[in-house]
Amino acid sequence: MITQATIQQIMARADITDVVGSFVKLKKRGTNLLGLCPFHNEKTPSFTVSPAKEIYKCFGCGKSGNVVSFVMEHEKYSYPETLKWLAQRYQIEIEETQLNDDQRQAMQVADSLFALNQFAQEFFTNQLLQTEEGKAIGLSYFEERGFRKEIIQKFQLGYSPEQRDAFTQAALKQQFNPDLLQKAGLSNSRYDQLQDNYRSRVIFPIHNHSGKVLGFGARILTSTEKAPKYINTPENEIYVKSKILYGSYFARQAIDKANECLLVEGYTDVISLHQAGIENVVASGGTALTIDQLRLIKKYTRNLTIIYDGDQAGIKAALRGLDLALEEGLEVKLVLIPDGDDPDSYVNKLGPSQFRTFVDTNKKDVILFQLEVALQEAGTDTAQKAKVVNRIAESISRINKAEDFTKQQDYIKQCANLLKIEEAGLHTLVNKYIRDRISQQEKRIPTNEAKTFEENARQSEENEFDDATFALLFKDELQEKEVARILLEFGSRNWENGTSVADYIFEEIDESLIENESVLQLFKAYQQEKRSGRSSIGSQYFVHHSDQQLSAFAVSLLQFPHEESQRWKQDFSQATGYQSTLFEKPYEEFIETLTPDKKDSLLTYLQSEEDRTPEAIRSAIHYLKLKKIKRMLMDNQKDLENEKDSQEIKVLLQTHEHLKKLEKALADAVGSVIIR
Repeated sequence: MITQATIQQIMARADITDVVGSFVKLKKRGTNLLGLCPFHNEKTPSFTVSPAKEIYKCFGCGKSGNVVSFVMEHEKYSYPETLKWLAQRYQIEIEETQLNDDQRQAMQVADSLFALNQFAQEFFTNQLLQTEEGKAIGLSYFEERGFRKEIIQKFQLGYSPEQRDAFTQAALKQQFNPDLLQKAGLSNSRYDQLQDNYRSRVIFPIHNHSGKVLGFGARILTSTEKAPKYINTPENEIYVKSKILYGSYFARQAIDKANECLLVEGYTDVISLHQAGIENVVASGGTALTIDQLRLIKKYTRNLTIIYDGDQAGIKAALRGLDLALEEGLEVKLVLIPDGDDPDSYVNKLGPSQFRTFVDTNKKDVILFQLEVALQEAGTDTAQKAKVVNRIAESISRINKAEDFTKQQDYIKQCANLLKIEEAGLHTLVNKYIRDRISQQEKRIPTNEAKTFEENARQSEENEFDDATFALLFKDELQEKEVARILLEFGSRNWENGTSVADYIFEEIDESLIENESVLQLFKAYQQEKRSGRSSIGSQYFVHHSDQQLSAFAVSLLQFPHEESQRWKQDFSQATGYQSTLFEKPYEEFIETLTPDKKDSLLTYLQSEEDRTPEAIRSAIHYLKLKKIKRMLMDNQKDLENEKDSQEIKVLLQTHEHLKKLEKALADAVGSVIIR
């Protein structure tokens, strides 16, 4: 693990304006920077960066965060990968905590494999572009496929020469371990001698989502029955086929923007579509989709369009892994390329524009298509048709997300119509598959945990809250968050008698008053830092906190400074009689023209939140207490209505009277009116 000292150094050096500015064109707007959001398509800029608070927020799609979360979201990196990316950008040496022997060895092997693969990719690319053999055989093959030089360089394509051990000897000269060469699948041992595994083949490097080379696909150029058409890297510490989608590194941003992932089978399909400007495309490598591949797609989008050959093999390949995709909540469509073509040849035949039109107009609903194919195969065979009914019911049962309920019901209706069976019967069968799967899952849940789930469900059903209660709960949460925001913004400021604002808040607000888990977590983390002796705990400490949930919550609390709006100008003019903008006349000259009452009005408008800090703090705490007392009054009233014992009623009435006094005192403090 990366040490806290390194993380703090990265956070101190990382400049959000610099990092975001390398991906988004930003323009100065007041104290902030404004640009087009990289996370959704927009024509009017709503993506705002605050250099002072080191946070960003898009007021269009709502995404917000700090420099780390921006890189994680934009590049789809994990937290450790993001820290390493930032460390490399700012030339910070990474220190890691002590690892056990197995962990250290695994990391060393992984690092060595990445280094070897990088060397191999550069070797193969050089052979393709710089040697006579590579140009005559490898490059001519790619050019025949219609690949231009820039796309060849983009995907780092290569060629392995015919010489038996050309790469192996080059790698050994660079001191790479012979065992590592075999583990990476780049060399193999024959008659106790190492030789190249990919000789006389064109090379397709396979990248992870951060651009590092995980392995290779190598295609033979001569037809032979003895040698396989493709050879792939064997599974090792970094190459796990079920977790890889070819082209994901080059497609990730395009998928994000298009909100759709196109899935094809082969390497050349991906490259040809990229060359045609269709970049939101990845390849499965011809295998059935795995849960890890589907979750990788889901990181970018829920919309998956499978584009496969229209022959029987292509159809069967497209339908493999369908149930897993539905279970993951993906919206799956299918496009079949006419017989005799594949996406690679078809995009070259039609051209980019017509190919896009073909895809958009030929998307089939994958469940309904699966049903049509199955019914054609079953024909008039009753037993086969019964199997089809069960198969389609099980597929529909996989659509188990709450938000997809309407879609599931629609499928039941359409499929029952196609199957010519009663809708109610298919509905019953779908529910049976759902119950069976839940039953299997429950068997894996420990008995005590299952009882907890059951009790929670029972209480949820029994508790009935009216609209007023929900409103009160919601307002409580807003007040709690406001106190948390003030703690972040002003906690280290001086208060009274040598105490800080944080001291005052923690003295006034007991943790038992806080119900929002995120606010409670923030309070505890803040108090822990105070106990550890940290004298100044600013908002940036929590914005860059290693706990990503706490960091995201801190970002959500912080507000951007408001820009001067038309409404502000209008109100300002009415209050002061000044009909122009603030910046057309020097401030000092304008002040001198005002009467005393107009001058007071101006100062009220220009007063910053920092100037109003004591007032804001007391107000927030009083409002929070007031809301809690209102809640207690409501609970007490409910007890009064249900209580029958006279002594208990007397106690409850006394409690009510005491709470009302507290309510009035707090209401007076915040200038609120109590409606009886």
